[in-house]
Amino acid sequence: MHQRKRVIVTGASSGIGRATAVRFAREGWDVCVMARREVLLNDLRAELAAGQHLVCAGSYDDPATIEKLDTLLRAEWGSVDALVNSAGVSMGADVINAPLDEWRRPFDLMFNGAVYVTRLAVSLMPNGGRIIHITSIHGERAENGSSAYAMAKAAINQYCRGLALELAPRNILVNALAPGFISTPMSIKADGENELDSEWFRQNYVDGHHLPLKRAGQPEEIAGVAYFLAGPDATYITGQVITVDGGLTITF
Repeated sequence: MHQRKRVIVTGASSGIGRATAVRFAREGWDVCVMARREVLLNDLRAELAAGQHLVCAGSYDDPATIEKLDTLLRAEWGSVDALVNSAGVSMGADVINAPLDEWRRPFDLMFNGAVYVTRLAVSLMPNGGRIIHITSIHGERAENGSSAYAMAKAAINQYCRGLALELAPRNILVNALAPGFISTPMSIKADGENELDSEWFRQNYVDGHHLPLKRAGQPEEIAGVAYFLAGPDATYITGQVITVDGGLTITF
């Protein structure tokens, strides 16, 4: 009997992570969904195509959560084939005047979390595997108020390159996936406005010339690329940052 493949998906309660969990389950994978909001994870598991799916609630930058995940995976699965790390936070802080702890928070959460969950996944990949970190075009671009967020994404991109080199002898392929504007809850700002519905977005990206495809992407369009990177047609791709942004970063 052919064993079903198994994937860990972080940030699975909404947006890209949720769409990724749905896609992998639909393709016949068992999925372990991880995020902070357990109610949403349980709702998601109930909607997934049938499989031996697991739920682990908690923040991936918390070693206690990683320990709980480790125990769960070893007891229920024993090994994993892929990790899609989609967890992320959107936090802005002034690059000069914000307290250092506040300014570092998004960097520490996302980068430390990426390291913790990667180390766990690798320990469960005795026969090779795939690691895919969802980063952002912010990893190579700058925006007011987003320096710590952007540095975290850039750091994870470089982390993927280092991992790809060091894990190649173990047949573990590592890549990053950098989305542009994607319609997710992270598009909704602190004041409640969805930036993708704003006049600013329409003028610059729909009516303007900065976004060739003239629209935001959908989470499923990112999930499809993540699934490709975990699949049989991506056996010679490692150490890459693959941009999925509707052409946004090719323009002036």
